[in-house]
Amino acid sequence: MARAVWNDQVVAESNTCEVVDGNHYFPPDTIKREFFQDSETTSVCPWKGTAKYFSLSVGGEVNQDAAWCYPDTKPEAKHFEGYVAFWKGVTVEE
Repeated sequence: MARAVWNDQVVAESNTCEVVDGNHYFPPDTIKREFFQDSETTSVCPWKGTAKYFSLSVGGEVNQDAAWCYPDTKPEAKHFEGYVAFWKGVTVEE
């Protein structure tokens, strides 16, 4: 079981993550949405598509753009479309 933890709080947990480019992508139904805030930030990957970002809010602290997903991937990345990955101090434990 993989768990994403930030500020001593589990923000996602799953047995079915996809590991892509060294990042664990969590299925969208395994994230704890109460800790996620939409962000205006986007980025583009040549083979995945356009990423949408989320900030995490835990215990009164905000980690800006700490999570991302590809809501509408290119064909090569369809197997993890909509899955969520983390960075910026979020620890993924297995």
